[in-house]
Formats: sequence, C-alpha cells, structure tokens
Amino acid sequence: MDKIRKFELMEKIVHELEDLKNSQQAIIQKLGKIEVDNIDLGDKRLEKDLPDMHQRISDNLDNIASILEDFAAQTTTYSSQNHIEELKAQEAIDKLSE
Repeated sequence: MDKIRKFELMEKIVHELEDLKNSQQAIIQKLGKIEVDNIDLGDKRLEKDLPDMHQRISDNLDNIASILEDFAAQTTTYSSQNHIEELKAQEAIDKLSE
C-alpha cells in the first residue's frame, strides 16, 4: 500500500471512530432519558438494569475516546513524517500531466 492510500485509510478509521464515539454518546443520552422517565414510572427491572448498562456504555465510550485520541495522533504523525501533503500535491500534478 502506498503512503497516500495508507494515510487515507487511517483518516477513514479516525472518522469511523469519531462516529462510533458520537453513537455511544447518543446511547448514553437515551439511557439517561429513560432513567429520568422511570423515576415517575418506578419499573423495578429498569431501576435494576439501566445503571449497569449506563456504566458499561460509559466505559466503552472512555475506551473509544482513548483509542481515537491515540490513533488520531498516530495519523497526524504519519502524515508529517511521510510528507503526505507534498505527495498529494505531486500526485495531482502527475495526473494533470497525463
């Protein structure tokens, strides 16, 4: 795999991790709303299970955020070490020359 394609794949993974993080945040918000609604309802099963679900999803969110931070930094480092912007510019020039 050439350097530009590898970088593009790394960028794609960063975006997918961001989407995953956003999805986990949305799930936590939905669980919170259900927990609040259940205060009035008082369903025992929801009272029992929702806090555990909330904690597991929160833990997953923390893991995803950590992975995202590390992988985004790795992607940035790869880009600068391999001069990706210059390679992209040269690739564009080469395509115009064809």
